[in-house]
Amino acid sequence: MLDEFYRVAFRKKIYGLIEGLQADLDEWVRSYNEERPHQGRWCFGKTPMQTFLDTAPLAKEKMIAA
Repeated sequence: MLDEFYRVAFRKKIYGLIEGLQADLDEWVRSYNEERPHQGRWCFGKTPMQTFLDTAPLAKEKMIAA
């Protein structure tokens, strides 16, 4: 977050209120999780959110079995 959001955001914009920074951060987190492809080896280019949704049933199954 520091390198990919904060350092970039503070170079591009002067924030007068924390709400503006929070709004930009919220949008960045949404984009980071839902638009960009995941770089993990076994994620095959899916977004982090799609990877999470695809593996949630498996994780729940393993928790029940434990």
